[in-house]
Amino acid sequence: MTEETPGLGGENAEQPDVPSGATPDDAAPQSAEPSTQEGPAAPAGDASKVSAQDVGLTAQLDQVRTALNERTADLQRLQAEYQNYRRRVERDRVQVKEVAVASLLTELLPILDDVGRAREHGELVGGFKSVGESLETVSAKLGLQQFGKEGEPFDPMIHEALMHSYAPDVTETTCVAILQPGYRIGERTIRPARVAVAEPQPGAQASDTADAPEADAEKESGGPDEG
Repeated sequence: MTEETPGLGGENAEQPDVPSGATPDDAAPQSAEPSTQEGPAAPAGDASKVSAQDVGLTAQLDQVRTALNERTADLQRLQAEYQNYRRRVERDRVQVKEVAVASLLTELLPILDDVGRAREHGELVGGFKSVGESLETVSAKLGLQQFGKEGEPFDPMIHEALMHSYAPDVTETTCVAILQPGYRIGERTIRPARVAVAEPQPGAQASDTADAPEADAEKESGGPDEG
């Protein structure tokens, strides 16, 4: 008679308890599910370090911006100073050139006077005429201008009176003769015009002044009496 060993695959082997209505797969042991919990939070010390680094970078950026603004202002100031320097150099160069040209032309004025007198007397002929006209042309190219005409009012700023007289046909001090023409370069006078001037006669002025009240009285009374 064979003895059955308990728990060894016999028909009467005990089965694990399965709830009613459940499938056999439910009786299998469930594997451990992975943990859904997050890892440990960053320590508070690391966050403070990051914040301190941001503050430091911001401060450095502000310093760089300030330095850049200062250098830009220095560059703009240097550029303005350089422009002013160039203007001064150009102005000084022009002034030096004008002084040099004026000095040269001043030495040539007696020669130009001789050329002018020769023309007035009809002696500007032949080779002398060609030389004189060339000299006048070159002087004009250098900016030399002649002024002074008979009949223009006397101006002590540009005229030099060498002769004085009275004339009944003038109403103010007038240049009646040009003894030597004046010369200028631009607005700069290098020699005034030397002239003879004439003034109104003192008696004519007095008579005009005396006749003025009588004329006014005639106008007020309606003119001289008829009779």
